[in-house]
Amino acid sequence: MPAFLREAAERIGYLGPEPDRWRNRSEYELKEAQEPDHFIDLERLQGFGELPRSRYVYYRRLYELHNSATPGSPAAADEMLPDKIGLQPWAALEVFDRLKVAFREYRSLTAAKQPSAQAEQDAIFYAGWLGHYVADGSNPMHTSIHYNGWVGENPGGYTTARDTHSNFESRFVSANLAKLRIDDLLHDPVRLDHPFQDYVQYLRDSNALIRPFYELEKKGAFRAAGTPEGVEFTRARLAAGAQMLLNMWYTAWVESGEPRPGD
Repeated sequence: MPAFLREAAERIGYLGPEPDRWRNRSEYELKEAQEPDHFIDLERLQGFGELPRSRYVYYRRLYELHNSATPGSPAAADEMLPDKIGLQPWAALEVFDRLKVAFREYRSLTAAKQPSAQAEQDAIFYAGWLGHYVADGSNPMHTSIHYNGWVGENPGGYTTARDTHSNFESRFVSANLAKLRIDDLLHDPVRLDHPFQDYVQYLRDSNALIRPFYELEKKGAFRAAGTPEGVEFTRARLAAGAQMLLNMWYTAWVESGEPRPGD
């Protein structure tokens, strides 16, 4: 990957939380438009089949499911709207594509021996922006209806506390940074053969950990200093997110140097 990206680590780190800065109620239109970008409730999509790459095909299929909901059950129908189920994979891949375009422009400018600073800044912004969504996807709660405490039938007796999400993602992680290093869990980035499908599988793998997460939470694994099991679970999720992000950056860089269809 280009040196300018490696040298922008501090800037990329700052940009990571940027999409959360867009969620302030004072910017109503922005908040409403991008709120679903942070999650996808995969349980609501059981039986949906393969997710389409186009968000608009997804919208149309959800609309069909919405209209086929049990008559007289508007609440059930409303649960099949995109803002209720989420748009996480489309948000992430659309930023990935923006990053690829910025890399392509950088390549074009440098090949022509033209100044490339503007394209570099674009790529840095998109790399940081993408990092937010990929990090969200590493947290099982961002892929589940159980995003902030267990909902519905609860034979496992899992917590229903409405601070479950922030306690894990913010308080526990912030309090245990020294124990959560992941260098030993990462490897060199690899190219994703099918970025959208690979990213969806990443989300499905994360969703498969929702019950194990709540089992650990029930045992106090994420309270204060946590337990060794809680620390290892968290390290594994942080590493999964970091590795996917590296793979996506690398894939965008490699694909940016390949001929485009029609070239």
